[in-house]
Amino acid sequence: MPNLRELENAMPVAPLKIAALPSAERMGRRINDYMVNFRKNVHNDKVKNDPAFHGYIENNYLVDLNIPRFGSGEAKAELGETIRGKDVFLLVDVCNHNITYKMNGYINHMSPDDHFQDLKRAIAACNGKAHRINVIMPFLYEGRQHKRNGRESLDCAYALEELRNMGVTNFITFDAHDPRVANSTPLNGFDNFTPPYQFIKALLNAEEDLLIDKDHLLVISPDEGALDRAIYFASVLGVDTGMFYKRRDYSTIVNGKNPIVAHEFLGDNIDGKDIIIIDDMISSGGSMLDTAKQLKKMNARRVFICCTFGLFTDGLSAFDTAYEQGYFDKVVTTDLTALPPELYSRPYFIEADMSKFIASLIDFMNHDISLSNVLATTDKIQGILDAYNARKNVEMDFI
Repeated sequence: MPNLRELENAMPVAPLKIAALPSAERMGRRINDYMVNFRKNVHNDKVKNDPAFHGYIENNYLVDLNIPRFGSGEAKAELGETIRGKDVFLLVDVCNHNITYKMNGYINHMSPDDHFQDLKRAIAACNGKAHRINVIMPFLYEGRQHKRNGRESLDCAYALEELRNMGVTNFITFDAHDPRVANSTPLNGFDNFTPPYQFIKALLNAEEDLLIDKDHLLVISPDEGALDRAIYFASVLGVDTGMFYKRRDYSTIVNGKNPIVAHEFLGDNIDGKDIIIIDDMISSGGSMLDTAKQLKKMNARRVFICCTFGLFTDGLSAFDTAYEQGYFDKVVTTDLTALPPELYSRPYFIEADMSKFIASLIDFMNHDISLSNVLATTDKIQGILDAYNARKNVEMDFI
């Protein structure tokens, strides 16, 4: 962890508790393991004797939280321990559709609406007792409905307003579809993080022969919305960038959106170069695979897809087929939302672990220290690039 000295000399806001909802239990356990390890290695004698540090070093920070359901489908949140005076971090994955419940004898898969309602139940169980309530929602609920066009609802802004009114102090999300939605709660903490460091770290661990320079690598944005991500990623790596423009049929609506007619490429020659496509999510994956296919037709050497959220709403068959046909080489996605279990057996899949990063965020927030201490992604990426290139140079000298 960066800047440990500043962290170790700071006083916590209140004793820490992490409440992982059922949708985020796996992530919660991993974060808890890192947090236990962080604090057991703190070099500060105050944590042993100062009453202000009571409960600072624990073997477990996870709250005993249950959300049972009645036969009608209704539910409630129950806390199995006190959280009075605690700094509570609620962790929820609104896209985890693997959780089911019975309603009138029928099996229902939990939707984002169900998960958001459970989050509000957990907040209601904490409110009036916790010292502070913080919500970590990696995939922003209704994040794609972030602006109003005509007679339609403004779901994302309203959801954030609801959480604010329920007493949430800080809200943490990742790769929001439009970070400007933070304007809906201007007096509350809203932090939006991106995982470029975890992407490049996972990719370099999986590939041993990447050449990170402008003659061999190009970062591509699959549409204009992801261009900022691609520009930042390319600038840190010191390579060029390009973009595909999605030409849509605005006279037709299919599954709530205008279908894509064609992808038009804007950028330099990619002949023989490795390509990194970076975006916030894989939904059905159709446009991403079409982009990869076009890049291969333009004689790209290898195509690596990096996406924060791997939703795979239409399953993996299209990706399996595209991989067999050589349209892409690897898919790198984070563990911020539940992934299809079968994805882990695919030869093209690389998981970027975000649990250590989230644990660092929680630790710094619990001390009310600037989160820029955790970020510094440019320096961290440069560090792993130097280590990667040094390793390759040693291997080449040996050969």
